[in-house]
Amino acid sequence: DAMRGMSVPSGPGVTVEDVLLNPTFPPAWPYRPRDFERQDESDDVIFYGQPRLVTHMDEKAIDALTEYYAREIKPGSDILDICSSWVSHFPKDFPDTMGKRVGLGMNEAELKENQQLSSFDVADLNKDPRLPYADNAFDVVTCVVSIDYLNTPLEVFREAARVLRPGGRFILSHSNRRFPSKAIAIWLQTSDLEHAFIIGSYFHYSGAFKPAFAKDISPALEGGFFASDPIPMFIIAGEVK
Repeated sequence: DAMRGMSVPSGPGVTVEDVLLNPTFPPAWPYRPRDFERQDESDDVIFYGQPRLVTHMDEKAIDALTEYYAREIKPGSDILDICSSWVSHFPKDFPDTMGKRVGLGMNEAELKENQQLSSFDVADLNKDPRLPYADNAFDVVTCVVSIDYLNTPLEVFREAARVLRPGGRFILSHSNRRFPSKAIAIWLQTSDLEHAFIIGSYFHYSGAFKPAFAKDISPALEGGFFASDPIPMFIIAGEVK
């Protein structure tokens, strides 16, 4: 059982927000090395070397994320977008209203196309989870639908905390779209609610963040019902201690 020893709320009416309201995490890191293995363990540079100038979410899900950023990221913030690509889904006015907007990703051609960044760096966090930035360099770190590809998440979360300024936030978005061959094993064996719990546990075990929170920002369907199909969108975020 991928979630052995972990109690994740479930059942009718349980929302992603409920999962992290009062979570009970095991005393010690509960995951095994095999939980972070992938179907395709070949060098990630091979897989990500070919530029993919496409989005992996539909427009409504993207709009929901962009609107969340507009509401939640304060003007003047310096932002680091990890696992970045050719678009960061920032609001159009961010180049004018924010500070530096740095992208860290694996494909230089994609990053060069990203007009929302003020600069970028190429790095493979699965080879070296260290972020090439000084302590206290950013106000916000973002990661869009990519946490399921990182095989040393605890180290990445600690690094995110290191580069954040006091009160800074790590904002992760996740959905139900992925490249299965590159996703970690535990992600493929668990549900959307369990994914929120797993990300919340990364915040917890890093020891560097206040308790994380979850928010369902899935776009509304006609009639006001929230969409769970085809593309939900969830935020898991935490503030550095």
